[in-house]
Amino acid sequence: MHKQFEIPGAPPAAVARSPSSTHWPAVGLVVAAGVMASLQVGKVAIAVPQLRTDFGLDLSMVGWLMAMFSLLGVLGAVPVGAWVARAGDRRLVLIGLLAIAVGSTVGALAGSVAVLLAGRVVEGLGFVLITIAGPSVLQRVVAPGGKDLAFAIWSCFMPAGIAIALFSGALQGGWRGFWLGNAALAAVLAVLLLIGVSRGSSDREAPVSWRGMVRDAVLTLRTGAPALIAASFVIYSLQFFALFSFLPVLLIERMGVGTATAGSLSAVACCVNVAGNLVAGVLLKRGAARWLLAASASALMGLSAIGIFLPMLGTVPAFALCLAFSAAGGLLPATLIGTSALVAPSARLAPMSMGLLMLGSNLGQMIGPVVVGGAVDSLGWPAAAAIVAVAGVIGVLLALGLRRSLARSGHAR
Repeated sequence: MHKQFEIPGAPPAAVARSPSSTHWPAVGLVVAAGVMASLQVGKVAIAVPQLRTDFGLDLSMVGWLMAMFSLLGVLGAVPVGAWVARAGDRRLVLIGLLAIAVGSTVGALAGSVAVLLAGRVVEGLGFVLITIAGPSVLQRVVAPGGKDLAFAIWSCFMPAGIAIALFSGALQGGWRGFWLGNAALAAVLAVLLLIGVSRGSSDREAPVSWRGMVRDAVLTLRTGAPALIAASFVIYSLQFFALFSFLPVLLIERMGVGTATAGSLSAVACCVNVAGNLVAGVLLKRGAARWLLAASASALMGLSAIGIFLPMLGTVPAFALCLAFSAAGGLLPATLIGTSALVAPSARLAPMSMGLLMLGSNLGQMIGPVVVGGAVDSLGWPAAAAIVAVAGVIGVLLALGLRRSLARSGHAR
């Protein structure tokens, strides 16, 4: 049985309430907000050729446009986690959607690189707010028996959004129209979420102090399991983006496919990751051990990377391993996101635990492409196989540590 969160020093009425039934329309709106956030990640990748033509960008500047979200996530994840606990989860998801609408509009109208980058900063703020506050809303509106499934659905937001961007962005007449379309959808979704998701008792004004933020972060880290989950997400993101940041290039250079085909195959591989997330939700609902799912995912990703990056397989077997890599990787986000809320010291600190997880996610997202890209430039694709395989071993060790931490905290799985 999972222990119930209690807010230290609060009367019994303040104990975190779980609804008797899940409000699934609200879950759908929150997940849609997450997908909208991740669309902002994927839309740059599909628009790179047009952006380079319009602004004369070199690959370094394109890299900054892509890395902006990760950088903001590393810097802002913990502060936003503290802010969610005080300002209210629904309010911050709404602010995040509006930030995406504004940032995407600014980008669509940009006449210079500086303005385009400024728009990306605003979009990045929206991304951080949604991805940290969204799980807090789910924790509030989902019944205990449905949390694992709800968090599994939520964890699909990143691969789903990237895949949608890759598919739909290729159909647009120009990147500016795609940016404006994103802005309009974000604004519409904000209105729907305002109507369809309840405020909750946490949505109230409260002061946010740096001292309180540091105290909450230290308390959450001292629990043990949140730190292990954050570290596991560093490894997962490193492995995932080590492949998917270079998958189109790998497909073109190593597997001999055209540019359009490489984009479509990459999107298909992202969709397979969604399936892995959903499978994890079903397995968790049936009582699968969380640490075992995390360990299996890390190991399978590491083993698959060996066959993907080493020149020992043909095109079809290598791409089949890409699909296996993506599906196995999908087991991890659903498992770790659901566990993050479970092991927080209290309900009030659940957003802080999620903030630490997103810090790990964005850190791995930054490290993976940089480390693997440099290694491939110097030593070739086999170097990527070694990096991802070693990361898989580290992921297994972290999962074993999580097993011990969960056992100490009284969680059977």
